[in-house]
Amino acid sequence: MANTIKNLRKKFRRRMLLAQRARLERSRNGGRSPQAGSRGARIHRRRRKAVNRLLLLGGIVLAFVLLAALFIEKRSYRDYKILDVSEQEDIISTKYVEMGGRILRYSPGTVSLVNKHLETIWSTSCDMQNPVADVRNNRAVIADVDGTTLEIFNKEGRTGSVTTSYSIVKARISSGGLVAAILDGGDDTWINFYASDGSLIAENQTKVDDPGYPMDVAISDNGMIMMVTYQFVDGGETTSYVAFYNFGDVGQNEDDRIVSGYTYEGVVIPQIRYLDGSRSVAIRDNGFSLYQGSQIPKEQTSIEVEQEIVSTFIDSDTIGLVFRSKDTDKQYSLEVYSSRGELKFQKSFNIPYTSIRMSDGSIIMRNSSQICVMNSRGVEKFNGTVDGTIKDFFKIGWNRYLMVLDTGVNVVKFT
Repeated sequence: MANTIKNLRKKFRRRMLLAQRARLERSRNGGRSPQAGSRGARIHRRRRKAVNRLLLLGGIVLAFVLLAALFIEKRSYRDYKILDVSEQEDIISTKYVEMGGRILRYSPGTVSLVNKHLETIWSTSCDMQNPVADVRNNRAVIADVDGTTLEIFNKEGRTGSVTTSYSIVKARISSGGLVAAILDGGDDTWINFYASDGSLIAENQTKVDDPGYPMDVAISDNGMIMMVTYQFVDGGETTSYVAFYNFGDVGQNEDDRIVSGYTYEGVVIPQIRYLDGSRSVAIRDNGFSLYQGSQIPKEQTSIEVEQEIVSTFIDSDTIGLVFRSKDTDKQYSLEVYSSRGELKFQKSFNIPYTSIRMSDGSIIMRNSSQICVMNSRGVEKFNGTVDGTIKDFFKIGWNRYLMVLDTGVNVVKFT
């Protein structure tokens, strides 16, 4: 009996010792049993390996994307391939312009919208002698320059027509469809403001001496601000004046609704443009000025150059100036700035271009037989001659271009 009791006591002590060791082990493992701690560590290691594999895969994908982007960025093409052809075109009187991913085709008698395969979406008749189009995103105005007709369109077709009282000098449209037109009234000029349906919103008579002869007009994307550049002679010196008209509540108490204006003595400003709803640019003969403000625009940046400017080109993100090159081996030099006035790159080139423009983020130079396309960072994507006489050339999509020749119209891509 005594031995039995003794054995029970030994077993009890052994169990108590094991329990005590287990409690100590659990306290060392955060309250978990050794088996649970080992199992949690294995799960943690598996999860860490899975995360590492995902990170490695993500890094490989990112590296591949960056390499592909770099390849596309730096790639140059040596030839082109014709994708679509339209030979039944009146090349002499028909003009083309990109409009919201499609092509606006217009002539003195017809206006139509075609897709990138040159298939007609809609067509309408018109009666003009010298039609000139201005396009902003999905909106367009076609003005009969020296005539009295304005036709306003969106991607669905015509939205309005205007018959003006005086000859049209030029017309501009906003992305919302509002139109500003400079009209020649003889001794005086008029700047009229129209809604997208052609109804008159406002008209402003100008005189040569006050505030001057209007050279160009631009409208903000929201249609609230109209920007006009005037030129006049002051004391025998040519002077330019840039005025901002506000047609909202802010401008109703201002004289002629002019909320801000800037005078530039001895300077000609032939071109202005709204870059978006609050930023605009005025191209001077000695540089350019950038303005900022959705209600009362203020001049933010002024870039001045010493060389004579030969050509300019603008889009919402880029401002380009072309000069005669000082390099005897190159005919021209190019300076390209961001829409904030920062110099992006400089480049000399030797292309005898007759036209230079921005088209869907690309710089396009051409003459009657040669085309050169650069991206907005100065990488030359294509430089070569084509078969036929070039009438026009512009971008209509990624590596897609409309080539207007004397023999017809082609959609091409570079190869």
